[in-house]
Amino acid sequence: MAERTLILAFETSCDETSVAVVENGTKILSNIVATQIDSHQRFGGVVPEVASRHHIEWITRCTDQALAEANVSYNDIAAVAVTYGPGLVGSLLIGVTAAKAIAWAHNLPLVPVNHMTGHLYAARYVGEFKYPQMALLVSGGHTELVYMKAEHEFEIIGETRDDAAGEAYDKIGRVLGVNYPAGKTIDEWAAKGEDTFHFPRAMEKEVNYDFSFSGLKSAFINTVHNADQRGEKLNKYDLAASFQQSVVDVLAEKTMRALERYPVKQLILAGGVAANHGLRSRLDHDMHKYHPDVTMLQAPLKLCGDNAAMIGAAGYMCYQHGDRAGMDLNAEPGLMYGRMK
Repeated sequence: MAERTLILAFETSCDETSVAVVENGTKILSNIVATQIDSHQRFGGVVPEVASRHHIEWITRCTDQALAEANVSYNDIAAVAVTYGPGLVGSLLIGVTAAKAIAWAHNLPLVPVNHMTGHLYAARYVGEFKYPQMALLVSGGHTELVYMKAEHEFEIIGETRDDAAGEAYDKIGRVLGVNYPAGKTIDEWAAKGEDTFHFPRAMEKEVNYDFSFSGLKSAFINTVHNADQRGEKLNKYDLAASFQQSVVDVLAEKTMRALERYPVKQLILAGGVAANHGLRSRLDHDMHKYHPDVTMLQAPLKLCGDNAAMIGAAGYMCYQHGDRAGMDLNAEPGLMYGRMK
């Protein structure tokens, strides 16, 4: 009978309080998520202090629910995994403090997990990872291409130089009057419109794998404001479709070129924006056309947002590789992978 290793995982990097119990990195026994969307919508985005206070209120309840739903006790847990960066420092500290307290009280190993590694490992619930591997991680605060020559070896080969894709969605959402978070609504509107505005595709043809979305955001906002000044009403579906087409074109173009430069067996798509249907459809098309021998694993839609199950999957991998933290573990809001030289 295979060994059963249970990881108790914590995720509090932004505005989701989440605790999960994961078995052997591939089976979710529980995944409790307390969202704060309603609290932040009136501000049009996440307010760090508000987020931290909500984490304090929910962390103990989420832990109790996760253990109860998984039908396990602390005696069954092999290790405690926790996101310690990147993210909002106050939010991260709540999860790190809770994880350290439980690890100390129950004499359990403490496993530090990079939040972006967690997003990547959400795809592990879809299928087995094969290396070498490329990951396109697209979330609210990060847009990265990460090359993995082997398990637990991460190298950023491309990243955003300004706004991440998810940030751009939320910012143009405010202009269109869409409540935070705007990504899902913009995606739905885009499916009903056409790319009639032809917004810029920043850095699409540059000989690198970096991204930039601030120019696109500015072009979009200027187009809408200029129309407002003229008293002209623009089609919101075409605006959404034009914006999304620009984002998807750049993400797909850079990813396809990265796969030419770095031959891999798999492409992983993960992160909050990985739930975008336009992006998923485009990558499906391009992979079949340009890289038919490379398999693609897309994180499950329900695990694209921040959640502790993904931290449990990544935490299991880190635990197997001997990653451990002491009681001096601190939040690292600017945590990143190693860069390519």
